[in-house]
Amino acid sequence: MLFSFLLVVHAVIAAMLVTVILMQQSEGGGLTSSGSPSGLMSARGAANFLTRATAVLAGLFIAMSILLAVLAATRKSDSIDTSLARPTTAAPPPASGPAPAAPGVDPLDAAAGAVIANQAAPAGNTAAPAQ
Repeated sequence: MLFSFLLVVHAVIAAMLVTVILMQQSEGGGLTSSGSPSGLMSARGAANFLTRATAVLAGLFIAMSILLAVLAATRKSDSIDTSLARPTTAAPPPASGPAPAAPGVDPLDAAAGAVIANQAAPAGNTAAPAQ
């Protein structure tokens, strides 16, 4: 319950941060380019306010991110979903591969000899074709 509430607050902070960043005047003008230059929200006052608001919201966003990460890591689940669990087997399947070499024979030499023997042996009927 607390985690869900903090997650919603985090989303609101993120939306406010995006809004404040977009309102700042850039080289192109920003969203606040058509305001009155007098009073509290003059160009300089708005820039100072938006800069401070951005710094505060960014700090809150980072703090909430760390807090949510800690809460998610320490959160205990009441149930475990076993719908995707694989059945366990008692013994691993036998490994298929080349037969082991005789004792005292280097396995690489035995494999090379088998390849050479397969290349040298004729395949199929070797009789000359009848004409």
